[in-house]
Amino acid sequence: MNTINIASRRELFVDNYLIDNLSGTARLKMHPPRREEVVFQVDGRVENACSGVYSVLIESDGRYLLYYRGNYPLADKAGDDSSGQTANVAISVDGIHFERPELGLYDLDDGGCNNVVWQGIQAHNLVPFRDGNPDCRPDARFKAVGGTGQGNLYALFSPDGFRWRLAQPEPLAVPGAFDSANVPFWDPLIGKYRLFSRFFEDGRGRAIQSCTSDDFIQWTPPVPHHYAADSPVEQFYTNATTPVPGAEHILLSFPMRYVAERETPVEDISAMAYPGVGTPGMAGMTDAIMMSSRDGIHWNRPFSEAWMRAGLDARNWTHRNNCPAIGILPLRDDEWSMYISEHYGWPDNRLRRLSLRPWGFAGVNAGWHGGEVVTQPVIFTGSELRLNLSTSAVGSVAVEIQQPDGNPVPGLMLDDMEPIYGDRLDFAVKWKTNVDLAALAGQPVRLRFVIKDADIFAFRFQPGRADGSPAGTGQ
Repeated sequence: MNTINIASRRELFVDNYLIDNLSGTARLKMHPPRREEVVFQVDGRVENACSGVYSVLIESDGRYLLYYRGNYPLADKAGDDSSGQTANVAISVDGIHFERPELGLYDLDDGGCNNVVWQGIQAHNLVPFRDGNPDCRPDARFKAVGGTGQGNLYALFSPDGFRWRLAQPEPLAVPGAFDSANVPFWDPLIGKYRLFSRFFEDGRGRAIQSCTSDDFIQWTPPVPHHYAADSPVEQFYTNATTPVPGAEHILLSFPMRYVAERETPVEDISAMAYPGVGTPGMAGMTDAIMMSSRDGIHWNRPFSEAWMRAGLDARNWTHRNNCPAIGILPLRDDEWSMYISEHYGWPDNRLRRLSLRPWGFAGVNAGWHGGEVVTQPVIFTGSELRLNLSTSAVGSVAVEIQQPDGNPVPGLMLDDMEPIYGDRLDFAVKWKTNVDLAALAGQPVRLRFVIKDADIFAFRFQPGRADGSPAGTGQ
């Protein structure tokens, strides 16, 4: 019997990890984000049609830092190896309106009146993060990787996210093809640094690998991502891997999917500043997908469809477009934000905000005729079950707690509760008999959800109040 200890963690229905059986019209359904406003437009002489890509969003001290490629010298034959490349930063207090600070760190014939934080080949794809390691030194509060080509990835340190230095003069001893956005971060659950990077895999092409480190300098040998045998074999240009806020044991990845055999359907690309036509490796179309993992090596792809399509905007149908930025920002209690690049190669290259439901990347959905989902046996801690759910006006969700053999627990059957309807992010489930779920904590149980015209996105167990009343009414 496959029993999963979920403790009091929030679990998301982004894959089949917890699901034992789906019946009726119940199915896993992806919920792509919505395109919102353009939050950043390239501008000025240190930015161009190839800027605003490989972007990273970081919350720091009550504000949001947007790191992005600044100058990519289009006329420089050195290309990715040009030392004139820059990494820039913009700052926002709301995640929507970004301003370029004048940092005075690099004099580009402008007296330092620019927002450049690094110049050199590492700026090609500088990907920083704020280090959550409790043993992190103050002068390395921020860390980053950047570089190009084969085996040419560097580590960088910064005390404040603006003033950077190389951690060592030579590249990291990590093999890979690094002219893409390679993602590092501190994972407190394993007590190590993770690095998700690009390499070329036989039979696939552009692919993702991962490795770990205790000190950000010495890394384990990279391990290629593993997928189910029936997963489509596709090329991933980037990975944009990130822990889910409030469910950090789940890693989500949003690769820019590269379709090499297709060329742009846009008939007139004469206005492009960087069309890439006739340049080896510059053909191909891109969109974005979503996948999930609990260990960073084995990845689940229940959704082969695009997480974000190019849409009606013709300028998103040219090469290297629709690249998800790295990071999830919980800007509001009822809305999260992510970001995606648009118009790459065009003079109006830009970044657009995406909005999505908190923890609502996917869910178990059933139509009007209804359906059910039964989980694998789970062991939990706590005394209260809480759901992230949405129904129609005629829809409903009911919950039954079962023994591992499928027999319902007395007092916690479907008939022991009023069906739930509405739209809630963290709703406390109640049964008429008010059975204390703490009596079942530490024992294997199954959850049976009966769903009609509704979605369940996530669930978790948590302690109730000391007086035995629910911890909250949810919202």
